Amino acid sequence: MNQVIKEKIIVFFLALCALITVLTTAGILYVLISESIIFFSQVSIIDFLTDTQWTPLFADKHFGIMPLLAGTLLTSFIAIAVALPIGLTIAIYLNEYAHRNFKTIIKPILELLAAVPTVVYGFFALTVVTPFLQTLIPTMSGFNSLSAGFVMGIMIIPYISSLSDDAIAAVPVSLRHASLALGASRLQTAFRVIIPSAASGIIVSIILAISRAVGETMIVAVAAGQQPRLTANPLVPIETITTYIVQISLGDVPQNSLEYRTIFAAGITLFVFTFLLNNIGYWFNKKFHRKYE
Repeated sequence: MNQVIKEKIIVFFLALCALITVLTTAGILYVLISESIIFFSQVSIIDFLTDTQWTPLFADKHFGIMPLLAGTLLTSFIAIAVALPIGLTIAIYLNEYAHRNFKTIIKPILELLAAVPTVVYGFFALTVVTPFLQTLIPTMSGFNSLSAGFVMGIMIIPYISSLSDDAIAAVPVSLRHASLALGASRLQTAFRVIIPSAASGIIVSIILAISRAVGETMIVAVAAGQQPRLTANPLVPIETITTYIVQISLGDVPQNSLEYRTIFAAGITLFVFTFLLNNIGYWFNKKFHRKYE
C-alpha cells in the first residue's frame, strides 16, 4: 500500500468522523423541531415566552418557560460567580508564580474535578454544603439554588482555569520581559499586560463554562429542588430546564401528550440558549484574537 492510498484512507476516515457529528446534530435538531412544532400548534409561543407560571401537570395549566429559565440562569450565575475568580486566580498563579514542576503535577489533579460524576457533586451539595450553609443562614430551604450553584461552580473551575491557563501561556514572553523592564511588578504585569493580552481566550473559557453550567442536570436535580418559580432568591427551591426534562422523562406522563411534548419545547429553548452562547464565544475569539510574531 503506497503513501497516496494511506493518505486517502486517513482523509476518508476523518471526513466520516466529521459527518457523524453533523448527522448527530441534525438528528437532534430534527427531533426537537418536529416535536416543538406540534407543541406550539397547541400552545401560543407568546404565552410560552411571557407567562410567569409553569404548571403543565396541574389542572390549571400554564406553559410559561420563564420560571424554568430564571432557575437555570440563577444557578448558572452563582456558579460563574464562584468559578471565575478562583479559576482565573489559579491560571495566573500557575503561569506567573508556580514552579514548572509544581504546575506539571497540580494541573492534571485540578482537571480531575471535571471527571467526577455530577451526581456525586449533587449529593455533596445536598448532604454537606446545604447543611453547612443552613448553619449560617437558618432560613435557607433544604433544597435551594445557592448550594447547587456553589457546587456547580466548583465543578466548572477546571473549564476556566485550564482554558485561561492555555490562553495566558500563549502570550509571548517578550511582553512579560518588556513590562518587567519598565519597572512593573509581577502582579502588575499579570493584571495589566498578561490578562488583557489573553482576554479573548479567557472570555471564551468563561462562555464555555457558562454553557456547561446551563446544561448541568444532576446537581440541580438533586440539590435545587423541583419547584418552578420566577425568583432571584437563592435560598428557596427552584427548577431548571434540565431538571424538568429529567422529571418528565422519568415520570408517568403519557408519551405524545401535550404535557410530554413540553420537554421538547424546553429542550429547544435550552438548545437555542447554548447555541447563542457558543457562537458568542466564537465571535469573541475571532474578533479579539491577537497574533504575535
